[in-house]
Amino acid sequence: MRTLYSLCGKAGESYSPHVWKVIMALHHKQLDFAIEPVDFSTIKGIEGGAFNSVPVLRDGDRVLGDSFDICEYLEEVYPDAPSLFEGDGGRRMARFFETYCLTMLHPPLSVIVAMDMYNVMSESDQAYFRAKREERFGVSLETLAERGDSEREVLTERLVPLRKTLEKQPWICGDKPLFPDYIVFGTLQWCWVVGARDLLDKDDPVQRWFSRCQDLFGAAARDGLAA
Repeated sequence: MRTLYSLCGKAGESYSPHVWKVIMALHHKQLDFAIEPVDFSTIKGIEGGAFNSVPVLRDGDRVLGDSFDICEYLEEVYPDAPSLFEGDGGRRMARFFETYCLTMLHPPLSVIVAMDMYNVMSESDQAYFRAKREERFGVSLETLAERGDSEREVLTERLVPLRKTLEKQPWICGDKPLFPDYIVFGTLQWCWVVGARDLLDKDDPVQRWFSRCQDLFGAAARDGLAA
């Protein structure tokens, strides 16, 4: 059994976008795993203090961090399982979508879901999160949340390339999901898990794609717990 360390809320919900990439990749590879929940105060204790962030995966004697590194490892070590990349082109496409999410989607989403994230955390994590976010943005969480509507407009514009792609094909990579799908899915699943479930119209091609992703692997992502 593999162990995946995940940042979790007080109800057990996994809300790290980077953890969700790995969760979906493990399901895709048909590999058994268990979630080990951590919070901000215990991340530095993972596997003897070797990591400062999640995800962290223990697979037998191997312990790895960084979601992309983990998935490249899974691809290499389990070549007989379904491929996450289907070649170097898919790997390079995944790198593009990782950059797209980090630079184009995460900034507005970090504002939109700031209070939602705060509300699912334990009290100790709330204090840590509030201090870090208020230092980062220079305003209170409550003031930051007031910017949500304008950031939603930014998000809508930045989803246009994805929306246009998904109007013509069911998955980012074509006729089946691969790791680029899981990268973008992890970003939106993070928001869905903490309670921001109205980011997209129900008829939006991105919303329909997101629902298809949640239905994968026996609807493994539907409860947000990744059990």
